[in-house]
Amino acid sequence: MADFRGKPLIEWALDATEGIFARRIVVTRHREVAKLARLRGVQVLLHDLPDRSDTIRLGLGAVAEEVEGCLFCPGDQPLLRQETVASLALNALHDREAIWRPVWRDTEGAPVLFPKWSFPELLALSGGQGGSFLLKKYPERIRRVPVRDRRELQDIDSREDLECLQEP
Repeated sequence: MADFRGKPLIEWALDATEGIFARRIVVTRHREVAKLARLRGVQVLLHDLPDRSDTIRLGLGAVAEEVEGCLFCPGDQPLLRQETVASLALNALHDREAIWRPVWRDTEGAPVLFPKWSFPELLALSGGQGGSFLLKKYPERIRRVPVRDRRELQDIDSREDLECLQEP
């Protein structure tokens, strides 16, 4: 909910994914984030579970039967562009076996779009594991979509990150 250029960080993620996917779900522990997402018409799964894998299981579990792929988009990457998200989705339509992720030169980033074949392993993640477990396991299946600016892939983990990214 930290302010970035006049709006909460989560709104930037909602903007970047708007109109691209048949269904979006925000999985969060924070009531303020849930309220904001609902105001935007986005389904919310509010939880109090401790691990990153819990978030993956909850979100994916809600859509796994209905979709051919699932994009995991962090809520702290405010310069992520809608064009990048759309490009990931479009590429995934043409190659449904690949794992799609953005890249700046040699630096890979988030969000990551996982295909249906990966869902059982994502749903079986434990503890602090995240999707990077599959990225390491299946490097030959990763495809990359280049981004125009390295800052698009930067996330905000601290007040200093927020201040640095605010600069044009």
